[in-house]
Amino acid sequence: MTDPSVALMLHEALYVTARLAAPPLLASLATGLVISIIQAVTQINEPSLVFLPKVVAIAGVLVMMGGYSVTLLTAFSRSIFSAMIHVG
Repeated sequence: MTDPSVALMLHEALYVTARLAAPPLLASLATGLVISIIQAVTQINEPSLVFLPKVVAIAGVLVMMGGYSVTLLTAFSRSIFSAMIHVG
């Protein structure tokens, strides 16, 4: 395996990681923003109020995106294993 192919594999790994992490992080960000706006409007400053909606939002996104995540990880794993075969 040459250095450019290792760099390409590393780039692909980071890209897959970003694609897997983005939906839950964006759901958490959006939920936190909405709850913060509601807290600012109602002047309720309870830090634990954000926790449960964020957990529910992240769990919902993970359930909805589960099939996509498995498909993406399977394709990436197959490409890594096929590259390992070519090395040996």
